[in-house]
Amino acid sequence: MAKKLKTKLDDIRKLSDADLGKELEEAHRRVFSMRLQSETRQLTNYQELPKMKRHIARLKTIERQRQLARAAGGEAARR
Repeated sequence: MAKKLKTKLDDIRKLSDADLGKELEEAHRRVFSMRLQSETRQLTNYQELPKMKRHIARLKTIERQRQLARAAGGEAARR
């Protein structure tokens, strides 16, 4: 399982900033859809909702790491 997660993270890190944003938007849409299905008792696999939330957290973490790296690069350039 750890190897599979590592592969997912490597794939996510290879995405460009625009693709990462699109992936994050798509993940939010899927969570919204899953919540609707859950409330209407149409969701068959209830374990998918927490998995998607963790996926969103991973995407946001990588996005934030990139923001901090850019800010650190800007700080170094100013000095």
